[in-house]
Amino acid sequence: MAKDEAQAAKRIAQLRDEIRKHDRRYYEEAAPTISDREYDRLYKELVDLEAKFSDLVTPDSPTQRVGGKPLQAFAQIQHRVPMLSLDNTYSEDEVANFYKRITRLLPNEKIPVVIEPKVDGVAVSVMYETGRLKYAATRGDGLVGDDITQNIKTIRSVPHQLRGAAPKLFEVRGEAYLDRDGFKKLNKEREAAGLPLFANPRNAAAGSLKHLDPKIAAQRPLGIVFYGTGATEGVDVDLHSEVFPLFKRLGLPTHENWWLADSIEKILDAIRKLDRIRHDFPYETDGAVIKVDALEQRERLGFTAKSPRWAIAYKYAAERVETKLLDIKVQVGRTKRSCSTSKFKSDEPGFSRQWPCSNRCSSVAAPSRGRRCTMRTRSSARTFASATPS
Repeated sequence: MAKDEAQAAKRIAQLRDEIRKHDRRYYEEAAPTISDREYDRLYKELVDLEAKFSDLVTPDSPTQRVGGKPLQAFAQIQHRVPMLSLDNTYSEDEVANFYKRITRLLPNEKIPVVIEPKVDGVAVSVMYETGRLKYAATRGDGLVGDDITQNIKTIRSVPHQLRGAAPKLFEVRGEAYLDRDGFKKLNKEREAAGLPLFANPRNAAAGSLKHLDPKIAAQRPLGIVFYGTGATEGVDVDLHSEVFPLFKRLGLPTHENWWLADSIEKILDAIRKLDRIRHDFPYETDGAVIKVDALEQRERLGFTAKSPRWAIAYKYAAERVETKLLDIKVQVGRTKRSCSTSKFKSDEPGFSRQWPCSNRCSSVAAPSRGRRCTMRTRSSARTFASATPS
């Protein structure tokens, strides 16, 4: 029996290494080397061996990503470094003013900035201690967030153990998202099951991460992009641009497309280049983030009460899609007010927003099915319909 267990332990270690290697190739490098069927065969062999030799199951095994027992409520985690939001703008002129402002604050200095995609997802913080995933939290109010460790562990692109020589303390921050194809598939499944549809991928990602049952999160095609750090010890990084290759060395998914610029013209050029390619990304983006590259310059620029002076988010113009009005149904409630439900057809239901009726009626239908709630009072009628991403 001891010999059988020793052989099983050896095979389990081989399978875990092989599955992690294929996860990395699939989720980080987008270059899988085996078919889904072959991957499933390896995974099932590992599941069967761990079921037979339960003493060999470890928390960092790939099989443990399927989620544990449901939580009664989320615990709270205090961020060691506050997770502040960024100032944002829709104006290129204000981006130019941002760069002029930081050059005034640091006169006679060259100030390179990094331009990177603004992922339209859910902000999260993941803490690693000596390379092992310790906990994960939502942004919350910036000082305290919800403990979503169990749900984050179900995301296959999030390593439970960092590769190579890891820092003693390494807090990474990023955006969790539901990819475009996964979002469409999830809504089709929910529609077939008669469940309400999600309005957009960001809402679906947020709902998945805030679910008390991690098995639900494990069923969702969640991904993550890490873009920065919080509290760290043993990290020798002086520039933000050095973070991206560091993340890759440690096995953390991060941005593939980013630019360095040291003038207004170069910043705006990078923003426009990003706009031309961002629709090819697997996740939704709604803007570009401009950050001072040198961490020492960031320290001298400092913060306002709500946001850092060394960064700004530029948001692209809202996307629009055409919808066709198919029908309007009017109902008169007990208060003698009338509420109407408008039925629309759209080729891009994911780019719609659900607007509640101001009469607080219950006739709001799932936006992805192309319906909107409208409200009529006396001779006026208002139709709340939006084709812009939330």
